[in-house]
Amino acid sequence: MNNVKQLYQEYFRVLDTQDIDASGLDYSIADSHIVFLKQLDLIENSSISVFDLYKKEHVFVSSNFSKMLGYNLEEIEQKGNAFFDLKVHPDDFFINLKNGIKLLQYSFMVPVDQRKDYKLVSDYRVKNGSDEYVRIIEQQQVLELDSQGKIWLALSTVDFSPDQDLNAGVKSRIFNFRNGEQVDFPFFPGNEKILSRREQEILRLVKEGMPSKEIAGKLFISVHTVNTHRQRILEKLNVNNSYEAIQYAFGLGLLD
Repeated sequence: MNNVKQLYQEYFRVLDTQDIDASGLDYSIADSHIVFLKQLDLIENSSISVFDLYKKEHVFVSSNFSKMLGYNLEEIEQKGNAFFDLKVHPDDFFINLKNGIKLLQYSFMVPVDQRKDYKLVSDYRVKNGSDEYVRIIEQQQVLELDSQGKIWLALSTVDFSPDQDLNAGVKSRIFNFRNGEQVDFPFFPGNEKILSRREQEILRLVKEGMPSKEIAGKLFISVHTVNTHRQRILEKLNVNNSYEAIQYAFGLGLLD
């Protein structure tokens, strides 16, 4: 729980680094998007929401959340962001929050004229209105920038996943939907790399329950080397322990 609280603090800290000036926001633009999305809601099956990074709240939630997942729209309005957070599988919530932070960090470093070109696509588990878990695919992208090019409105589109394996965790990727470019994920400032082949191999063995001494014997390396790799894994994934590393790496497809 403390780790989630720390992640929330980090998420809002990253949001605040933009330091959006309210005078640069034209809410008539937001209103025009909402009018269009309400019309789209009548003919599309996807569930759509818009998140305001300045207000830090959803400013639009489509009625399809009721039709698709059986959610109570009045309850969504009353609970706000907390409603959706509570619906996500606990293991997947941790990973999604970390991925959201990485997406923000990446988006803030992309040139202004390219900030609308990237999507975070995540396949994960949520509870429906009957408290049963189902898998959904969520696509998140920048909808609108403010007058200074800072990210203001974010669009989320939710559909049922064709893969309803409820034993699987999160699967996520960032890509440029205008040219198809794949982005290494998670993204770290300073061009740090994702886990090496050896680090992935060690983490798989940790996942199987092997202690460092057994891993060292299996891979013909020293215990010190194993422990050094394990520490680097935690640092690269920005997690506190092996359990979190396994969950996060699995969600990124590194342990498939």
